[in-house]
Formats: sequence, C-alpha cells, structure tokens
Amino acid sequence: MKPILQTVALKKTYKVGRLEVPVLRGLSMDVNEGEFVAIMGPSGCGKSTLLHLLGGLLSPTSGSILIDGEDLAKVSDAKRTDIRRRKIGFVFQRFNLFPTLSAEGNLKLAEKIHTGSNSKNADRRREVLRLLKLEDKMHHKPLELSGGEQQRVALARAIVNGPAIILADEPTGNLDTENSAIVLEMFRELNAKFNQTIIMITHNPEAAEVCSRTIHMRDGHIVN
Repeated sequence: MKPILQTVALKKTYKVGRLEVPVLRGLSMDVNEGEFVAIMGPSGCGKSTLLHLLGGLLSPTSGSILIDGEDLAKVSDAKRTDIRRRKIGFVFQRFNLFPTLSAEGNLKLAEKIHTGSNSKNADRRREVLRLLKLEDKMHHKPLELSGGEQQRVALARAIVNGPAIILADEPTGNLDTENSAIVLEMFRELNAKFNQTIIMITHNPEAAEVCSRTIHMRDGHIVN
C-alpha cells in the first residue's frame, strides 16, 4: 500500500541568535491511507514542530514531506498553501472558532477558504453536523456551546471539505473526561466509517488507545 503521507530524513533547525537548535533530526515515517495515528512523546521532543511541518505551516531545514505524492519541501510558499487548503484539515486544542459566527457559519467560512467562493452546499454542512450530533446547534455561536461541542464544531470544520488528512493537535487537551471521550469517539467513527486518515498529537495514553497505531518520539527522533 502506498503511503498517503511520508517523511524522509526530515530535519528542522531553529536559529536563536548565532545558536542553531535542532528540533527534528532526520525523522522518517510513513502513514497509510485510512490510518488513525497517535504521535506521543515528552514536551520538547518535536511533536508540534512535526505537525506544523506536515501541515505546511513551517518549512523543513532539509528532507522531504510527501502528501499524496506532492513534496511540501520542494514547492513554493503559494503552492504549499494550496496543498494545505486542498488536502489538510486542522483541529487545534483551543478550537480556534470565529466567535461571531454560528457553527454553520464557521463551516461556511472553511468552505469559502477551500473553494475561493461562497458555497451553497447546505446539505453537506448539515450532513457533517448531523454526523457529529450537532444538527440542533448549527445556529449557535461558540459561546453558546460547551467545550466539547465547540471541539466537535472544529472537527466538523476540518472535515467539511473532505481533506486527505486531518491533523489534530492535542484535540482533547482543553476538555474534561466526558467530553474527551465523546470527541475521541467522533474521531474513531470518522476513521472507521469514512476511512479518514488522522494524525493526532497527544500526551494522553487513553486518547492514544483509540488510535490504530502510536508513534513515540524523543529528542527529534522516532523511538518506536
């Protein structure tokens, strides 16, 4: 099976004054289509840097990042932005919803960014909100929703355009135990029912247990 995502000898070094600080040190990994992968490791091991590189938010110092055969490391900034827009959905720890927009409005904005125009695909938005048990909340703004509901809206926003990969950065980090379990179950259902590829950064071993595979990192390397 051909990987949907592949990194080859991936390195990222930050410069702090005259000092060079290596964060990723030649990391190579494959993720196949339909996998639900957890990435775990201690703080400072390079997990978030890796996620930002996979999402095209950062450029690597060297190495390759292949997504559906396109190398993020070898394209222009404009092309990298285009690949990110077309193929990647993000779910963040802090939700990052627009507070003045309803749940449906946040999805509409995601569609506009994806297509470059105002989408009229209301059926798709309702389907996604129904899947995440949010259909009765579609006209609610973020402050009218619980933390778990806000994170489910953020997940709906990530999947509404059918991305090849969802990148989730500590998606349960701001949630209580009950809402964490609900959100993780939603991820699991998306993976199982729609073969959605998901890569999730987490510190939580219980969250990692939901995934089909766990990658452990330490000091910028994969250790198993």
